Amino acid sequence: MKEFKILAVIAALVGITYYGIEPYAHHIMHPEVSPADFSFKTLKNVDTSLAGNVENGKVLVEANCIACHAIDAAGYPQMMPNADAAASYGVVPPDLSSAGRIYDKNYLANFIFDPVTAMHLEGKYTPESGKAFPMPSYNWMSPQEIMDIVAYLQSVTPKVAEGKEANKATFEAACGRCHDMKYAGIQATTPKDNLKAYMGATPPDLSQYIKSRGEHYLHSFINDPQVLLHGTSMPRVGLTEKSQEEVIAYMEEIGDSKKAERETTGLWVMLYTLIFAILAWLWKRKIWSEVH
Repeated sequence: MKEFKILAVIAALVGITYYGIEPYAHHIMHPEVSPADFSFKTLKNVDTSLAGNVENGKVLVEANCIACHAIDAAGYPQMMPNADAAASYGVVPPDLSSAGRIYDKNYLANFIFDPVTAMHLEGKYTPESGKAFPMPSYNWMSPQEIMDIVAYLQSVTPKVAEGKEANKATFEAACGRCHDMKYAGIQATTPKDNLKAYMGATPPDLSQYIKSRGEHYLHSFINDPQVLLHGTSMPRVGLTEKSQEEVIAYMEEIGDSKKAERETTGLWVMLYTLIFAILAWLWKRKIWSEVH
């Protein structure tokens, strides 16, 4: 019984220490944040209940978007090489082929209306900073015209098979302009020097972020980086919940491909440790019974 008393004392001390430190570590140093908002309900500049007109949206896109953005799915190629585009805008403008699929409709409409507010970067692009976001606000457009553009972008989105193909396509469209994924052979389309000047720092390679940050952190961070890292240059991306899950699934596929095997092995190790502890206790009991 002496060993069980010692074990009980150790368990009590560990519990007191853990539960004395944990509230500080997790609730003061790392306070709880609001759940990810995939409806982007704070963005209210555009009435997204309006039905968009695809044909008019095409006319508006041709007049206002394709000078900077490629839409390969609709036959609009990139206007200049990545290096030249990055030199002109700071970062390579995204191909809009998949915009209608991966971005939330409310976010996309409000992004067209005012990109800085939609991306939650008001603190970076201020009159005092002297910095201007490369894409202008289209707040002079009517809500109907903006929804026409959204409807057109949704109409040209190519079909992507569910699973690994969709995961990779979404990651490349949402993250690939700024972030490398060396484990998958993906290099950011924007040159590093341009990225550093544009962002203030070189965006990290995401190969191991699923391990170093964890899935729970990424869910909140991708949805709105300012919530967890105030002042960061990374914008609110505006992905739908499904698209964000595809990004995280791809990061897990590349950075933690042995997750299922590792978790299964962990259970066997715990079982082995338990069996070993029981055998050790029985052996010790036998030895001491012979001594006494």
